[in-house]
Amino acid sequence: MTLGVMGGGQLGRMFVHAAQRMGYFTAVLDPDHLSPAGRVSHHHIQTAYTDPQGLHLLAQRCVAVTTEFENVPASALQELARNVVVSPAASAVAIAQDRAEEKAHFAGCGVPVAPYAVIETPAQLASVAADLLPGILKTTRMGYDGKGQIRVADRAALGTAWDTLRNVPCVLEKMLPLQLECSVIVARGADGTCVHLPVQRNLHRDGILAVTEVYEGNLPPALTERAVAATKSIANNLQYVGVLCVEFFVLDPASPAAQALGGLVVNEMAPRPHNSGHYSIDACDVSQFELQVRTLANLPLTQPRQHSPAIMLNLLGDLWPGVAEGGAATGTPPWDAVLALPGTFLHLYGKQTASKGRKMGHLTVTAASVAQVRATALAAAGILGMAPF
Repeated sequence: MTLGVMGGGQLGRMFVHAAQRMGYFTAVLDPDHLSPAGRVSHHHIQTAYTDPQGLHLLAQRCVAVTTEFENVPASALQELARNVVVSPAASAVAIAQDRAEEKAHFAGCGVPVAPYAVIETPAQLASVAADLLPGILKTTRMGYDGKGQIRVADRAALGTAWDTLRNVPCVLEKMLPLQLECSVIVARGADGTCVHLPVQRNLHRDGILAVTEVYEGNLPPALTERAVAATKSIANNLQYVGVLCVEFFVLDPASPAAQALGGLVVNEMAPRPHNSGHYSIDACDVSQFELQVRTLANLPLTQPRQHSPAIMLNLLGDLWPGVAEGGAATGTPPWDAVLALPGTFLHLYGKQTASKGRKMGHLTVTAASVAQVRATALAAAGILGMAPF
């Protein structure tokens, strides 16, 4: 059988690898002839995501189709679903594409969100409650990795920020005192079976994930239980089929906001595998990408087991010599020194050019103990010129 994926980035590439390892043929629809997933797939359909002929060809070749990023037009998934199994469904992806709808869904599931207001008109801008400031203004659509977001301190800054974002529909979120961030990845089958990876503790820099730490004790047990339960509630209320990641803010326990909101608020969801789950390829018996294959092919879901403490370092283009200074890459990072460290697994995505902030790969470190994995990961970060954590 052939399994298809909309999108040819690194998430699609890792899905293709997982599917091929399990014996499936694969097809990728992506307009870029150099897309990381397209270059390793059996079939690469090089058309726009809404191209009728491309969608027809993908549906003709595949028994089921998934997506590797949330901004694939929901209308394209609806069109595919006329002729082939599609998961996640277009309706779920559409909610994830709109922050206002997403927050309304979270609230309907009984999961706390940061206080917010939707701003679509000048009247709504003028009526924003004073207690939502300072806040973060975010476009309702097409924002990711810190893009489409501006911090605002007061009403004057809010008005300027909305103008900067070209007065598109936005959500203003109240800034909360954060202690840390975490994420939960679940896989839900068509029969309602829902399994989850361990809760991931995440560190972001400049709005982009930098480090993920996953091991026993990375977060208080009560907090992890709440985060998993909230994520499963979100998935179940969507009747979701596929892999879903939900990101959370953990609030400073000493703050009044933590008392009012229970200490844990949901940030956003991604209807696909997630950067913070990449460690699962090397540290778990079932990775997030195998879970994606299993949900798409209607195979049984088993609860993943993490066999080693793990830390993942996101490898951005900034690490390539010459890029940090604003130029083109003049070489490659010292992979030989990194791979000389025990328990290191290097994953590069096959992208042709490195640029500032571009995700070029990731490094997973595993070890027998938390102390060992942290020591090795910090050593790798030092070799690569990454800030310690």
